[in-house]
Amino acid sequence: MSEARTGKRFPLELPIKIHRAEESGEHRGVTGNLSAAGVYIRADAALEVGSNVEFEITLPPEVTGAKENVVVQCRGRVVRTDEPAGNTGESRGVACVIDTYDFVRR
Repeated sequence: MSEARTGKRFPLELPIKIHRAEESGEHRGVTGNLSAAGVYIRADAALEVGSNVEFEITLPPEVTGAKENVVVQCRGRVVRTDEPAGNTGESRGVACVIDTYDFVRR
């Protein structure tokens, strides 16, 4: 299998909110790693490869050097899903590419 990843990945466990266009409400999860081009998410959301997703990642001051949290709203696509190993209660793994993102001022 060829490596499709580009850019440096950072192993950050940050809270993430996931929104799907086909349904109302949101799912919550945690990032496994993050880069400028994509994110790996662990969540209970049943996301299909190829589906469009919107997600919101909160970056704490210790990550950004800012005085407050920085919220990034992203739009992207699911490119891979990983089922949890066995019945361990673990969340699914979801790899998404980030197509666009905006920093949100609150």
